[in-house]
Amino acid sequence: MTTYFNIALIILSVSLLFALLFQAGGGGLGGVFGQADTVYRSRRGLERTLFRFTIILAVLFVAISIASVIWRK
Repeated sequence: MTTYFNIALIILSVSLLFALLFQAGGGGLGGVFGQADTVYRSRRGLERTLFRFTIILAVLFVAISIASVIWRK
């Protein structure tokens, strides 16, 4: 059973890594040249979906990690 947990954790960690890398960065280099990076803007469309998907992946990763530790005892 621990093999299934390990496989699930590997898949979730790779998915979480890609989800984080695909998210748009903050101000980038704009702050270096004097551009204000404190402008508030809401997430819309694909950006919002990717943000929520990242949260779901993180929660699943933590839950499966805890379940894996509990199951081994």
